[in-house]
Amino acid sequence: MASSASATGITYLGQEEAQKVDEELMGPLGFSVDQLMELAGLACATSLASEYPAASHSRILIICGPGNNGGDGLVAARHLHHFGYTPQVCYPKRTNKPLYHGLVTQLESLHIPFVDAEQVLDGPLASQCDIVMDAMFGFGFKGPPRPPFDAILDRLRPAAKPPVLVAIDCPSGWHVESGDAAGDGLRPDMLISLTAPKRGARHFDGAHHYLGGRFVPPAIKERYDLHLPEYPGTAQCVRIGGGSPQQNSNQQPGDVAAMRINYDRGGLTEDQAHPDPYQQFDRWFEEAKGCDQIEEANAMALATSTDRGEPSVRYVLLKNIDKRGFSFYTNYGSRKAQEMLSTRHAALCFYWEPLQRSVRIEGPVEKLSDAESDAYFHSRPRGSQMGAIVSPQSTVLQRGREELEQRDRELHEKYADESVEIPRPQNWGGFLVRPQRIEFWHGRPSRLHDRLLYTTAGEGKPWQVQRLAP
Repeated sequence: MASSASATGITYLGQEEAQKVDEELMGPLGFSVDQLMELAGLACATSLASEYPAASHSRILIICGPGNNGGDGLVAARHLHHFGYTPQVCYPKRTNKPLYHGLVTQLESLHIPFVDAEQVLDGPLASQCDIVMDAMFGFGFKGPPRPPFDAILDRLRPAAKPPVLVAIDCPSGWHVESGDAAGDGLRPDMLISLTAPKRGARHFDGAHHYLGGRFVPPAIKERYDLHLPEYPGTAQCVRIGGGSPQQNSNQQPGDVAAMRINYDRGGLTEDQAHPDPYQQFDRWFEEAKGCDQIEEANAMALATSTDRGEPSVRYVLLKNIDKRGFSFYTNYGSRKAQEMLSTRHAALCFYWEPLQRSVRIEGPVEKLSDAESDAYFHSRPRGSQMGAIVSPQSTVLQRGREELEQRDRELHEKYADESVEIPRPQNWGGFLVRPQRIEFWHGRPSRLHDRLLYTTAGEGKPWQVQRLAP
């Protein structure tokens, strides 16, 4: 049976396929409806919490329909309550089944308020809540919505300027295959697909698209040729995309405030960290070098300043690390070199985004010996050796690029015989940063990141480790 896949390789299911997957999960594979609903609701709650922390978006209005989509919303309400949010539930058409009675009883025991549709429709939604979770209709819904859902949907359309809108599995009113074909439906800020994204989700252009439902067994994946992302660590959800914030109905053009990623790749605790910061750096550096998504793990921002405290920053490449510190090479006549020679201090910063890690280094700086600079210079490709001579780094080129190219041609002619060694220019060599502060940063959900700071009073002195607030 064929399935649709996006450009990124993730499978998108049609309605018939999605229904058959659900039937197999709840048939021969032994899952119960309430078990799947519990896992789906938990995934919805964790997805929302990944992008909208309770500190800024605590008031959640969850609008539940009479089907399984509404049940997912009831479960999500319970988990969001335990996560520190203040949810309220609008459940106009309650289902007369024991499973749903139980979910309602659980919410009532937590004193989570239920509000009726009239309350929801009385006044602008933005004054009632920070987020609306759309749990009204699932991918199997057909036909025009009946009251009061039709009026509620009107309040959630872009023209009504609703608060942040989070949709479960398929935005209510969308077609499971073609999405919002008419172009006048909901425009959610977040879509949480369950089990696998549905074909209509290809038309989602909000800021955050998540996948939840960490229960799909290999047999289902093979039978339906499902290509789904891996769930990191213990996560119950995984981010699979999202459009530009400028496409979001609740944001103004040029607004970048909603651009963020989900930090969900572990962390760094004191018992995990090596007591020696050099050893800890080696661990992370080796992982960064082995990551296919990182092309230059040794790229680092170098910050310097003038004697007057005027800062500047640029990227350079780490070329050596030993017990003395971190080494790199440059033109001694460049701005960065002149500032380091003047102030004798510098700061470095590595950022390995795919691993959600960063390392900051601060300390005094000094020139490397001529012997070390000579050895590294002659290890470079011959063209790079000539480039160090050709470029008077940071100076103004009066004749533009032609000036560089002419100098390069002349130097290649001079050293056309490759048996002739190119001498290292005296205005080019290495610097060594001797760290006194090394901070290891690891991303965490809800921006409660890990920051471990190593400090020392000087070379040969012991390192102290402290945790900093994120």
